[in-house]
Amino acid sequence: MNDPIPLLIDTDPGVDDALALLMAFADRRHRLLGLTIAAGNVGLDHTVANALKLCEVAGVDVPVHPGCPVPLVHPAADAAYVHGRDGFGDTGYAPAARAAADEHAALAIVRHAREHAGRLVLVTLGPLTNVALALRLDPELPQRIARLVVMGGAVTGQGNTSIPAEFNIGFDPEAAEVVFRAFPQFELADWEAVVRHPLPRGSLEAWLQADDARARFYEGISRHTRQWSMARDPHGFHSADALAMAVALQPEGVRRAETRHLAVELEGRLSRGATVVDWQRRSGRPENARIVLDYDPALFAAQVREALGA
Repeated sequence: MNDPIPLLIDTDPGVDDALALLMAFADRRHRLLGLTIAAGNVGLDHTVANALKLCEVAGVDVPVHPGCPVPLVHPAADAAYVHGRDGFGDTGYAPAARAAADEHAALAIVRHAREHAGRLVLVTLGPLTNVALALRLDPELPQRIARLVVMGGAVTGQGNTSIPAEFNIGFDPEAAEVVFRAFPQFELADWEAVVRHPLPRGSLEAWLQADDARARFYEGISRHTRQWSMARDPHGFHSADALAMAVALQPEGVRRAETRHLAVELEGRLSRGATVVDWQRRSGRPENARIVLDYDPALFAAQVREALGA
């Protein structure tokens, strides 16, 4: 492709982040500008190290920008019980030779949005802390970004952290509210869509046996998570960030979506971090979220298979 679309990914690697990043690395329609890193699945030291290692394994040379080590306001628990203490399955991998960039993630987001105004695709795979901070630095950021694709939320309150909240939004609800208020429209791949789009476990296990460094590395770092998920769904593997990345890279695969107003609950005793969707259009508020309900499963699977070199 003569003029690939500029792509920036904000992420907190994380096993599912790793699969999504491998998908982006393999895509030829976009030009990856860099990775901006947040704390979330595990602490920032680990998420930065994981991003650097994944780039090394895949032979991808893009800057990795460390970002916010904590949520904007309140502390939050990580998801090490799913991803391992280091976020990559506690395999004890040798650290990457390359160091992270000096530029803070929020500053990198602002800079890339200005340099690629009107064309940049920003994909967020973790808590929205870095993007919220970037918005405080540059309130005109939404006008510069062509597409914001978010993995987050549970649009009918069937979450994976608390009863109604999904992890990325629940980790830093204040940041999510800042972002969702600022952007006139964003695309959302929520947790409930993820549950409807499992990767066939038999197919994934076969792809992980490919004679490719990416498949070998991902097989190792995902083993803990795949074992953890087996008890919950023996037939399918849910990779939240991979679905969001599929939406970002090949939006033509979206077969059904609904656009509604979406906000984040910040104060509820039982519902903090919930994504509240005005499904009945009662509020009259602007419809800021294009919520993905159905994505072509064959196209999703094809992107994952290519990412693993299978």
